[in-house]
Amino acid sequence: MVRKREILIFYIASILFIGLELMGMLLNMNYMLAAIPFAAIIVYWALFSLDTLMFFVVLFTPLSLNLYDVPGLQLGNIGVGVALPTEPLMFGIMLIFLFKIIHVGYDKKITRHPVTIFILISLAWMFFTCCTSTMYFVSYKYFIERSWGVVTFYFLGILLFKNIKNIYTFNWLYIISFTVVITYTVIRHYPSHFSEKGAHMAVVPFYNDHTAYGALLAMFLPVVAGMSLIKRNKPVVRLIATILFFVFLGALALSYSRAAWLSTVAVMAMFGLMYIRVKLKWILAGLLVGVCLFFLYQNSIIQKLQRNNQDVSQDIGKEIQSISNISSDASNRERLNRWSCAYRMWLDKPVFGYGPGTYMFKYAPYQLPYMRTIISTNEGTGGNAHNEYLGPLAEEGLMGMLAMVAIAVSVFFLGFRLYYNLKDKDMRILTLSIFLGLVSYFIHGMMNNFLDTDKAAVPFWGFIGMLVAIDLMTKEQAADAGNIPQLPAEK
Repeated sequence: MVRKREILIFYIASILFIGLELMGMLLNMNYMLAAIPFAAIIVYWALFSLDTLMFFVVLFTPLSLNLYDVPGLQLGNIGVGVALPTEPLMFGIMLIFLFKIIHVGYDKKITRHPVTIFILISLAWMFFTCCTSTMYFVSYKYFIERSWGVVTFYFLGILLFKNIKNIYTFNWLYIISFTVVITYTVIRHYPSHFSEKGAHMAVVPFYNDHTAYGALLAMFLPVVAGMSLIKRNKPVVRLIATILFFVFLGALALSYSRAAWLSTVAVMAMFGLMYIRVKLKWILAGLLVGVCLFFLYQNSIIQKLQRNNQDVSQDIGKEIQSISNISSDASNRERLNRWSCAYRMWLDKPVFGYGPGTYMFKYAPYQLPYMRTIISTNEGTGGNAHNEYLGPLAEEGLMGMLAMVAIAVSVFFLGFRLYYNLKDKDMRILTLSIFLGLVSYFIHGMMNNFLDTDKAAVPFWGFIGMLVAIDLMTKEQAADAGNIPQLPAEK
């Protein structure tokens, strides 16, 4: 009887609420009232089902819109730089999570993990440089934006990802939503006959640039491939994943994002090295030798690159050739301009930098006349340093760049260790696909930087959280079995 009474009250309340909604909309033409039920659902999730709210954020991340890029949603000449609906929700989730930590604490095994330690060092140094920033408001806003991504999808994400099912749910929600964006982009790209110039506007309004779109395609390509190979997935799921792999691959080709193409090639090379079980220390040694050889023969290399005058083209072959064109390709030359500005900014403020998020407002005076291009600007509207490592160097000093490099290196060591030591084949495939997705972004980070956007921050910190969660789970399982063997050396 009590159960029936509760159901009756629920239906009566629902009918009255819907009636009031319709009356308000018809009489006052206030369509904002329609948002009330959605707001009520979000509040309920935040209080009683935080994991559901996190999945909601993941689902809508590829579809989120930045108000700064949407015409008509600007306050005078000041853009409202927030992505809806994801970033306000991540901010709310971060606050709820911090309140919970104050009351119930946090898992010390997570805080003692090497990856966590480097992330905390990075955040701590970023906050410290906010205090010494040349633009306090910009820097503190940037720090808060970085924090809600890290807290929501790394620190809280690890707790969520200890249930392997949630890792699959996270990836599939993003992939499904991203597929909608791909479909939209291809439809918009078709009238221009899939030209290189058409690729720039086809991604609007979900992305303001085709390079960010390409970066996320390259990041999820290994994940979709992994989903098609995991035996635990039902045959129909593996078939769908196989189809989506070719959809993502085709979309990557049509994105005309050369940085994304390069990162994909790097991922393929990394997979080959891991497959034949090359030790990470030898890979790092090879990279170090390569860097040394570049600086030793840099004059000859630069002269050879300057002889390449192949500009961007709709022809894929010529587009690939244009990757190394630093003589006439405006995009490539502008990257060199931004990187050199970051270096000179660091020379002026080598310890604390100009402050997080300030590069785009401070780099203009550091441009040398002969390095400027037709797309150079002094307005601070052309993006940041186009580099996830040199950007922190200019904004947070040497420590800022080293902290980012340390996060990357620690993730590489973790990814290699998990892949070489996991016994379950499906877990190895899942771990490898997630790790290769991160490899793609770390490589891409040498040419662009998108971690200040929800599109990249959600999967980036989420993927790292997944690897740490898998690492902690395997250690706990070994401890429960009463056998904690020493991890063998990488093979």
